[in-house]
Amino acid sequence: MLVAVLAGDGIGPEIVAQARRVLDALAIPDLRFEEALVGGVAYKAKGHPLPPETLALAERADAILFGAVGDPDCDALERSLRPEQAILGLRKALTLFSNLRPAKMFAELADASTLRPEVARAIDLLIVRELNGDVYFGEKGMRKTADGLREGYDVMAYNEAEVRRIAHSAFRAAQARRGKLCSVDKANVLETSQLWRDVVSEVAADYPDVALSHMYVDNAAMQLVRDPGQFDVIVTGNLFGDILSDQASMCVGSIGMLASASLDANGKGLYEPIHGSAPDIAGQGKANPLATILSAAMMLRFSLGQPQAADRIEAAVARALAGGARSADLGGTLGTQAMGDAVLAAL
Repeated sequence: MLVAVLAGDGIGPEIVAQARRVLDALAIPDLRFEEALVGGVAYKAKGHPLPPETLALAERADAILFGAVGDPDCDALERSLRPEQAILGLRKALTLFSNLRPAKMFAELADASTLRPEVARAIDLLIVRELNGDVYFGEKGMRKTADGLREGYDVMAYNEAEVRRIAHSAFRAAQARRGKLCSVDKANVLETSQLWRDVVSEVAADYPDVALSHMYVDNAAMQLVRDPGQFDVIVTGNLFGDILSDQASMCVGSIGMLASASLDANGKGLYEPIHGSAPDIAGQGKANPLATILSAAMMLRFSLGQPQAADRIEAAVARALAGGARSADLGGTLGTQAMGDAVLAAL
């Protein structure tokens, strides 16, 4: 089993290093790692954020462990060469259309949430975000209007096949959980969302054991704060999913806790924390590695056929937190290495 390790920029190498320590400690037979450059560091070395050799490695690997991309030094580059294009390019090239972002409240962190503890403790949800469509991949550009004003535009578009594909992924996820699926859109305003709602409703006929509901995205954002415990699985488009999953991360205490999996139709995936490269703390040993460690657990479960090893990692994280391990974003003082040490000790 080959894992492509793409640590990327900023805190990426630091947090990926801790995930590698945990994976190495499990001593899983035939598990191999190969590293490559991606993001701003790849642009500086190779002239492109996703060099051909990096993409080739990702294509032949069984799974990808990803850190983060983003480098302020690259902000002035044309959009096609910015570090963030690497992750978009990987998602598109590998057809990683189904993004799973679980948000579950560790009981020990209830006080770290900005919500009341009794509200936060009920959080156990999964956001299924479509990754290959929407404004991220639609036509975009800058132009001048007739009166000489600059105008930017981004086309939001989904076709029926794209919606149907992600709907099936979400319904199957709901079947494996508590059997509730909430589809989030803005069908009262957007034609894209009306198509989304129509197709999701059609797919529901194939899953009579799953209770489907629909919710406008503005209401969903409010409900995630008011009563997050009502949600089991949420399925939504690329833009809305990006926003709602970051909101959910703060409901459970910190964006440093949320893992994610981006899967193709066959279960091959890219696994990464949902946070960014955090250049303000890069190289200082302050970053919370738990989201990356939990992403490694998802990798073992969904792509590498090692569910028991995944369970061990998740249990070790819970034990480390129960023992009082806290990084700065969780109100503690432990650095990146020390948090990794705590998980390894629990493992």
